[in-house]
Amino acid sequence: MTDTLLNHRTEGSGTAPPLLLGPSLGTSYALWDKVAPELSAAHRVVRWDLPGHGGSAAGLIGPGATVGDLAVLVIALADALGIGRFAYAGVSLGGAVGLELAVRYPRRVSSLAVICSSAHFGGARPWEERAALVRGGGLAELARSADSRWFTPGFTVPELVRDHRDADPEAYAACCDALAAFDLRDRLARIGAPTLLVAGREDPATPPAHLREIADAVPGAALVEIPGASHLAPAERPEAVLTALRAHFGGDAASGTRVRREVLGDAHVDRAQARQTPFTARFQEFISRYAWGEVWTDPTLSRRERSMITLTALVAHGHSDELALHVRAARRNGLTPEEIGAVLLQTAVYCGVPAANSAFATAQRVLAEESGEPS
Repeated sequence: MTDTLLNHRTEGSGTAPPLLLGPSLGTSYALWDKVAPELSAAHRVVRWDLPGHGGSAAGLIGPGATVGDLAVLVIALADALGIGRFAYAGVSLGGAVGLELAVRYPRRVSSLAVICSSAHFGGARPWEERAALVRGGGLAELARSADSRWFTPGFTVPELVRDHRDADPEAYAACCDALAAFDLRDRLARIGAPTLLVAGREDPATPPAHLREIADAVPGAALVEIPGASHLAPAERPEAVLTALRAHFGGDAASGTRVRREVLGDAHVDRAQARQTPFTARFQEFISRYAWGEVWTDPTLSRRERSMITLTALVAHGHSDELALHVRAARRNGLTPEEIGAVLLQTAVYCGVPAANSAFATAQRVLAEESGEPS
């Protein structure tokens, strides 16, 4: 990574709609670890590090920096990646960057989600004091109190606390300078992008009232409050954040991923996403968008009926591994073992006895595993 560009990670198909994800002060793009892989099923996800955080060079900003300066760095990153118009979601300082982007570069931001953030951060003095503390003594003391500022009692993400401790003090202090100077309240009405505000109900840093203030000022904005979440909601309540972002950013692949999980199970989809590479990302996006987002969501047939058809097709073509997967899916979709057996018996007539014989063996093994009995 060059010293002139924000460190970043890209996930998903290069042809999918781009979605940029911004971090909170003191964290890296690891803040999105439990959310970005899911979003990448429908989007080309680019998550970035603040200057002096994660892998970004500290010299990208200096004393007296503004949130506008950070927005310029994000635009430079998008330009370098060949991204023109993009959706954006950001947490805390990353959310403030999103607001700034939507005001300053309205033609670049197609849709906006602001998470656990604010149009102002309590005035300049607290941030000036924090910047002076960090410039004088580093980040060790602040890192020790990160859990209480970021999460509800008893919850932690050690990787994020380590990111806090390892951030460059001068760059961190410059980000504090940016927060000290930030106040976008008089320009919120200029935001034209569809906007979602996500508040952590237990967030002491940017409580729901801060997000409500933005929602009231931005035309057409929506507000979601997440119970049991403090300041870093994507890390503490990733499922709830995913649900909100999917609904806001939309797309067949997003709904397809949901259906795929409901039919095939979380474990299978998690394994598929863990194995995803830049080479296979476009195919995975195609499967989520077309097979699961268009065909499996068509209400003409029930999921029970779709499972019967799928079992028959897999037997006909001898796809035993896929057959095992869809026997489990058929059970999730409400088919009894007796009904699965009846489907396979039907295949003996129209697909051939040898194919059905192999299918019965596969199905018996799967059903036995589910029941805990010897196959």
